[in-house]
Amino acid sequence: MDMVRDVLTYLEAYPWAETLIGVAAVALAATVANFITKRILLGILRRILAATLENDQTPLVMDGVIGRLANIVPALVVYAGVEGVPHVGEAMTALVQRVCVAFIVLMLAMAVAAALNLANSVYQRRPDAGTRPIKGYLQVVSIVIYCAAAVLMVAALMDRSPLLLLSGLGALAAVLMLVFKDTILSLVASVQLTSNDMLRVGDWIEMPSAGADGDVIDIALHTVKVQNFDKTIVTIPTWKLINESFRNWRGMAQAGGRRIKRPLLIDQNSVGFLRDGEVENLRRFSVLGDYLDEKDKELREWNAALEADGKPPVNMRRQTNIGAFRAYIVAYLKGREDVSDILTLMARQLEPTPQGLPLEVYCFAATTAWKDYEYIQSDIFDHLIAILPEFGLRLFQAPAGSDLVALRPAEASGAAGPEQEAEHPPVARAGGI
Repeated sequence: MDMVRDVLTYLEAYPWAETLIGVAAVALAATVANFITKRILLGILRRILAATLENDQTPLVMDGVIGRLANIVPALVVYAGVEGVPHVGEAMTALVQRVCVAFIVLMLAMAVAAALNLANSVYQRRPDAGTRPIKGYLQVVSIVIYCAAAVLMVAALMDRSPLLLLSGLGALAAVLMLVFKDTILSLVASVQLTSNDMLRVGDWIEMPSAGADGDVIDIALHTVKVQNFDKTIVTIPTWKLINESFRNWRGMAQAGGRRIKRPLLIDQNSVGFLRDGEVENLRRFSVLGDYLDEKDKELREWNAALEADGKPPVNMRRQTNIGAFRAYIVAYLKGREDVSDILTLMARQLEPTPQGLPLEVYCFAATTAWKDYEYIQSDIFDHLIAILPEFGLRLFQAPAGSDLVALRPAEASGAAGPEQEAEHPPVARAGGI
């Protein structure tokens, strides 16, 4: 008892020691409260939630929501304990309590924001989450919450009513419009993109102005992330998708087929009528049997009518090798299982060019996978280019060096003189220019 009396007497003589001990006691109490809350109570709760929630949801709940709420406990201990610290003025006590209140408001705001992230994580598991993303809206709510928390924190630190601060914000409306200009534009753009179903997570979009050509992996309030096929990630401002045009390939994916649209440039000098023997020779192709029969019947009826009217033979119609080749292309494509028989399929002529007569193949592969699509397209044109000479047709090709060399006269020995060149003019190789 004497020792306790001596300590009390000593502390009365030195007030700063009492204050120091009081502050240490409050700090110790806050530390113990923080340890019990986070290490013991939250440890038990974490094991319970880990057994009931998904693996990626547990950190959002524990570290995001409950972890931030747990920070309020030591703040409450400091708020209540500072009043018991001796020799601390009312002004200092009020200041510490106001700081505690501001800290509690901040933790509550951060916990609510984490809860919104958790809500978005749960929502993304819905089948229609890609069609109607809510991440942008939740980010707007988070901004509003943080703005409200900032007002409350300033009001708590100044010990003034929040309404007084809000009344002064009217004068700062123009400044706030400038500060949050991008946020407002992004919010409007997000609403338009979502309400009009212009963009979804997983869509393949192409936007050359932004260097984007790949899949959408994230739609947020301010930005849309696109992972290009070279695995680079492009970040596009949300409002830019409204102000500028972009191509969305979702329709192709939903149709289940990817378009093949490529021409074969036919040498127009190889186009001509088919003789009777050549028509019979084409009957070797089983896919052309019906076409040749129908065409032969049509032409016989047409020509018989002309002959009955006394028209000369020059007016009669005949089959052409390019017409038979077009019919072969259509029949060949219809016989392939990897070419869609529901979507458009045709072989058509385009306007002749100095590089030849374009004969365009227009169809749809029965898949949207890029690799499979390229294999199907290459296999089709491998076959068509190889089978083309069977119809007496040639592809146009600009002369190469070997073609130019073939124009030179044959040299039996040494260089040919002018007399030899006159006797032996240049002869082009078969298939040359």
